[in-house]
Amino acid sequence: MFGRKKTLNEELSPTASTDESARPGAKNRPTPKRREQEALNKRPLIVTDRKAATKQDKAARREAMAKQRAGMMTGDEKYLPARDKGPRRRFIRDTVDARWNIGEFMLPIMLIVLLLSFVRTNWALLLVFVLVYGLILVAIGDALLMWRRTRRKMDDKFGGAEKGDAWYAIMRAFQMRRTRMPKPQVARGEHPA
Repeated sequence: MFGRKKTLNEELSPTASTDESARPGAKNRPTPKRREQEALNKRPLIVTDRKAATKQDKAARREAMAKQRAGMMTGDEKYLPARDKGPRRRFIRDTVDARWNIGEFMLPIMLIVLLLSFVRTNWALLLVFVLVYGLILVAIGDALLMWRRTRRKMDDKFGGAEKGDAWYAIMRAFQMRRTRMPKPQVARGEHPA
């Protein structure tokens, strides 16, 4: 009565308008009822199977730690912990990693000193005393000189050092190069600009 007039083709094939083929870019399925969608999203607040939940949680945590460790190995900024993030900390790491530090040789030398301490002769005990305290003093002096040079470079590049930067640089200088995390990204002698 008030609509458009049907053509002869529409009257003959009433399924032509309802039968739609799959169109590209279209949803191509009926819209689900709200009740059905809410039922799909419902989960219990407290898991009934505690062992399965614990196992799932451990697997997810293990996967996240593996990603973070891989990021630490490559120096990817996204996976670094908060203490290692940022251009300032990268600059400090690169500066420390580019030079030979006396502090990084302390652990191997201390093992030799430990073996020498088992020898109960006067010359060995004197050598142990001189090696231990001499090495500690030289390593501290080297670390302080390294920090002074690094701080001057940071003044030029970043406008000064922040709280904790000195401790970060000195602690990294006392670690053996192979055990440093994040792994060194520069070779020795390759100082950052």
